[in-house]
Amino acid sequence: MTRAIRMGILAFLLSLGACDNQRIQELEEGVATEADVVARFGQPENVWDSPEGRVFEYNRQPAGQKNYMITIGPDGKMAALRQVLGPRYFAQVQPGMAMEDLRKLLGKPAKVTPFKLRNETEWDWRWQDEHGAAMLFTVVLNGDQKVVRSGSAVDPATLKS
Repeated sequence: MTRAIRMGILAFLLSLGACDNQRIQELEEGVATEADVVARFGQPENVWDSPEGRVFEYNRQPAGQKNYMITIGPDGKMAALRQVLGPRYFAQVQPGMAMEDLRKLLGKPAKVTPFKLRNETEWDWRWQDEHGAAMLFTVVLNGDQKVVRSGSAVDPATLKS
Protein backbone atom coordinates (compact mmCIF):
# COMPACT_ATOMS: atom_id res chain seq x y z
CA MET A 1 0.00 0.00 0.00
CA THR A 2 1.41 3.38 -0.89
CA ARG A 3 2.23 5.96 1.74
CA ALA A 4 -0.42 8.35 0.36
CA ILE A 5 -3.17 5.74 0.69
CA ARG A 6 -2.06 4.86 4.24
CA MET A 7 -2.05 8.55 5.20
CA GLY A 8 -5.54 8.99 3.70
CA ILE A 9 -6.88 6.05 5.66
CA LEU A 10 -5.26 7.35 8.85
CA ALA A 11 -6.79 10.80 8.35
CA PHE A 12 -10.22 9.24 7.82
CA LEU A 13 -9.92 7.12 10.97
CA LEU A 14 -8.80 10.11 13.03
CA SER A 15 -11.77 12.10 11.77
CA LEU A 16 -14.10 9.36 13.02
CA GLY A 17 -12.69 9.78 16.51
CA ALA A 18 -13.21 13.54 16.31
CA CYS A 19 -16.86 12.99 15.33
CA ASP A 20 -17.37 10.78 18.38
CA ASN A 21 -15.80 13.38 20.67
CA GLN A 22 -18.14 16.08 19.32
CA ARG A 23 -21.18 13.84 19.72
CA ILE A 24 -20.15 12.93 23.29
CA GLN A 25 -19.70 16.59 24.27
CA GLU A 26 -23.28 17.26 23.13
CA LEU A 27 -24.65 14.67 25.58
CA GLU A 28 -25.01 15.19 29.31
CA GLU A 29 -25.72 12.38 31.76
CA GLY A 30 -29.11 12.79 33.42
CA VAL A 31 -30.20 15.35 30.80
CA ALA A 32 -29.81 13.78 27.34
CA THR A 33 -32.70 11.54 26.33
CA GLU A 34 -32.70 8.30 24.37
CA ALA A 35 -33.79 10.32 21.33
CA ASP A 36 -30.77 12.64 21.79
CA VAL A 37 -28.41 9.66 21.91
CA VAL A 38 -29.89 8.09 18.77
CA ALA A 39 -29.85 11.47 16.97
CA ARG A 40 -26.12 11.84 17.61
CA PHE A 41 -24.89 8.25 17.37
CA GLY A 42 -27.53 6.59 15.20
CA GLN A 43 -29.11 3.22 15.88
CA PRO A 44 -27.04 1.09 18.29
CA GLU A 45 -25.37 -2.12 17.15
CA ASN A 46 -27.00 -3.95 20.07
CA VAL A 47 -29.30 -3.19 22.97
CA TRP A 48 -29.19 -5.09 26.26
CA ASP A 49 -31.31 -4.93 29.36
CA SER A 50 -29.44 -4.35 32.60
CA PRO A 51 -30.44 -3.54 36.19
CA GLU A 52 -29.62 0.14 35.47
CA GLY A 53 -31.74 0.30 32.30
CA ARG A 54 -31.06 -0.45 28.65
CA VAL A 55 -27.47 -0.46 27.36
CA PHE A 56 -26.83 0.71 23.79
CA GLU A 57 -23.65 -0.55 22.12
CA TYR A 58 -21.91 1.78 19.67
CA ASN A 59 -19.10 -0.27 18.20
CA ARG A 60 -16.15 1.32 16.41
CA GLN A 61 -14.41 -1.96 15.53
CA PRO A 62 -12.67 -3.11 13.34
CA ALA A 63 -11.26 0.20 12.08
CA GLY A 64 -11.62 2.22 15.29
CA GLN A 65 -10.10 1.74 18.72
CA LYS A 66 -13.14 2.48 20.89
CA ASN A 67 -16.44 0.90 21.81
CA TYR A 68 -19.10 2.94 23.61
CA MET A 69 -21.77 1.60 25.94
CA ILE A 70 -24.49 4.13 26.69
CA THR A 71 -26.98 3.32 29.45
CA ILE A 72 -30.50 4.72 29.17
CA GLY A 73 -32.13 4.74 32.61
CA PRO A 74 -35.73 3.82 33.40
CA ASP A 75 -36.61 7.54 33.13
CA GLY A 76 -35.54 7.54 29.44
CA LYS A 77 -32.46 9.69 30.09
CA MET A 78 -28.80 8.84 29.55
CA ALA A 79 -27.48 7.49 32.85
CA ALA A 80 -23.93 6.64 31.71
CA LEU A 81 -21.64 6.86 28.68
CA ARG A 82 -18.57 4.62 28.84
CA GLN A 83 -15.73 3.89 26.43
CA VAL A 84 -15.05 0.26 27.38
CA LEU A 85 -11.82 -0.60 25.58
CA GLY A 86 -9.18 -0.03 28.24
CA PRO A 87 -7.46 -1.57 31.27
CA ARG A 88 -10.34 -0.85 33.68
CA TYR A 89 -12.70 -3.04 31.67
CA PHE A 90 -10.10 -5.57 30.54
CA ALA A 91 -9.40 -6.33 34.22
CA GLN A 92 -13.00 -7.55 34.55
CA VAL A 93 -12.37 -10.32 32.00
CA GLN A 94 -11.69 -13.46 34.05
CA PRO A 95 -11.24 -17.16 33.24
CA GLY A 96 -14.60 -18.91 33.18
CA MET A 97 -16.50 -15.80 32.09
CA ALA A 98 -19.27 -16.62 29.59
CA MET A 99 -18.98 -15.36 26.01
CA GLU A 100 -22.29 -13.47 26.35
CA ASP A 101 -21.00 -11.56 29.39
CA LEU A 102 -17.75 -10.77 27.57
CA ARG A 103 -19.71 -9.45 24.59
CA LYS A 104 -21.86 -7.24 26.84
CA LEU A 105 -18.78 -5.92 28.63
CA LEU A 106 -16.55 -5.03 25.64
CA GLY A 107 -18.86 -5.02 22.62
CA LYS A 108 -18.30 -6.76 19.32
CA PRO A 109 -14.65 -7.63 18.67
CA ALA A 110 -12.68 -6.41 15.67
CA LYS A 111 -11.77 -9.96 14.71
CA VAL A 112 -12.80 -13.51 15.63
CA THR A 113 -10.37 -16.31 14.77
CA PRO A 114 -11.36 -19.97 15.34
CA PHE A 115 -8.64 -22.57 15.97
CA LYS A 116 -10.47 -25.85 15.33
CA LEU A 117 -7.62 -28.20 16.30
CA ARG A 118 -7.19 -26.50 19.67
CA ASN A 119 -10.97 -26.12 20.10
CA GLU A 120 -10.43 -22.44 20.90
CA THR A 121 -11.48 -19.10 19.46
CA GLU A 122 -9.61 -15.81 19.79
CA TRP A 123 -11.49 -12.54 19.98
CA ASP A 124 -9.46 -9.37 19.31
CA TRP A 125 -10.29 -5.74 20.08
CA ARG A 126 -8.19 -2.83 18.82
CA TRP A 127 -7.59 -0.14 21.43
CA GLN A 128 -5.24 2.68 22.29
CA ASP A 129 -3.21 2.85 25.51
CA GLU A 130 -2.69 5.99 27.59
CA HIS A 131 0.44 6.87 25.56
CA GLY A 132 -1.40 6.61 22.23
CA ALA A 133 0.08 3.26 21.21
CA ALA A 134 -2.13 1.02 19.06
CA MET A 135 -2.83 -2.13 21.05
CA LEU A 136 -4.68 -5.41 20.64
CA PHE A 137 -6.60 -7.03 23.50
CA THR A 138 -7.09 -10.76 22.89
CA VAL A 139 -9.42 -13.13 24.72
CA VAL A 140 -9.20 -16.89 24.18
CA LEU A 141 -12.48 -18.83 24.52
CA ASN A 142 -12.70 -22.61 24.82
CA GLY A 143 -15.19 -24.92 23.11
CA ASP A 144 -17.77 -24.17 25.81
CA GLN A 145 -17.49 -20.45 24.94
CA LYS A 146 -15.87 -19.60 28.29
CA VAL A 147 -12.84 -17.36 28.74
CA VAL A 148 -9.58 -19.29 29.12
CA ARG A 149 -7.10 -16.39 29.13
CA SER A 150 -6.63 -12.82 27.93
CA GLY A 151 -3.95 -10.21 27.43
CA SER A 152 -2.80 -7.13 25.55
CA ALA A 153 0.06 -6.58 23.13
CA VAL A 154 1.11 -3.99 20.59
CA ASP A 155 -1.19 -4.22 17.57
CA PRO A 156 0.87 -6.19 15.00
CA ALA A 157 -0.89 -4.35 12.16
CA THR A 158 0.97 -1.20 13.21
CA LEU A 159 4.35 -2.94 12.98
CA LYS A 160 4.09 -3.78 9.28
CA SER A 161 5.90 -1.51 6.84
